[in-house]
Amino acid sequence: MKSKILFILITFFYFNSSFADVLKPSVNIDPKQVVLIQLKALMKNDSPYKDRGIEQTWEFAHPNNQRMTGPLDRFKRMLKGASYSMLIDHKENTVTEIYKSSTMATYEVVVLDKDKQYFKFKWKVEKNNKEGNLLDCWLTTAVSQPIPMGSSI
Repeated sequence: MKSKILFILITFFYFNSSFADVLKPSVNIDPKQVVLIQLKALMKNDSPYKDRGIEQTWEFAHPNNQRMTGPLDRFKRMLKGASYSMLIDHKENTVTEIYKSSTMATYEVVVLDKDKQYFKFKWKVEKNNKEGNLLDCWLTTAVSQPIPMGSSI
């Protein structure tokens, strides 16, 4: 019953774009939901406040990923840089599962950016196996460099 209520709350906050606080990782959030939460936040990066989407994405970054890309200010600059800027305020996305095991999942993510260009990424998510409050939470360990796929028109 507790997990059902938690799932309903997570779903409510996931789809309620006016919710200002960032969602925290939980053992009840599956790997695809992690990717979807990050993408939804990046679609409206500055809503309800500046860089909230990037902050939400950071919350679901694996600690190893955070060590490589952080601190948060550096992560923000990286996402706004040439390699990942197409994720900021993108128009739409599709997420396709490529591989999934009990500890790792890989997704192909295609985004249509604000300039109507398509880009493809490989998004890798792993279950955290380190002790602490993130134990058994699914977290993003890597996002590939984008592959340009052309224009939507």
